[in-house]
Amino acid sequence: MTTHRSTGPTPAPRLLRVRRRPGTEPHLGLLGVAGLTVPCALGRSGLTRFKREGDGATPVGRFALLAGHWRSDRALPPGGPLTLTPIRADDGWCDDPTDGRYNRPVRLPFAGSHETMRRADHLYDVVIVLDANVRRRAIGRGSAIFFHLARERLEPTAGCVALRPGDMRRVLARLGRHPMMVIG
Repeated sequence: MTTHRSTGPTPAPRLLRVRRRPGTEPHLGLLGVAGLTVPCALGRSGLTRFKREGDGATPVGRFALLAGHWRSDRALPPGGPLTLTPIRADDGWCDDPTDGRYNRPVRLPFAGSHETMRRADHLYDVVIVLDANVRRRAIGRGSAIFFHLARERLEPTAGCVALRPGDMRRVLARLGRHPMMVIG
């Protein structure tokens, strides 16, 4: 497996701030980093402090960006200091609260409920795992909370934060080492 790490100067900013866009639908937000603010999509239920599996809400909190993945067969990786690993055909993510691998990567085929990381659409062409219920995992408190690509019209996510492809490239290029996302 090959990984990609961009070259060039590493920007200093570490913090991405996400908030609901005032006066709009609950799934529309704004993401700011290093003087740049771009529109983003949030969960269909908006933001929540009490995340539950399947509630369609984006969790409020402070989350490290843990791991980055990209579809190497579709495009060049975005620039920035994050290390990105190519998504393989058998990559999945367990979202089954009854399985011991809940909110963990899995290899496909997988019998339990799961996300397929190599999607037919382009939403996971770039996907970053947020530390939302990952390192300190609680069963049923939400799984597969990612920072990924949005549909062009910023349709709601299932609880993730999503950006249009051009905005994702601009945001990732502005990140520093060990970035954090603050939601809410």
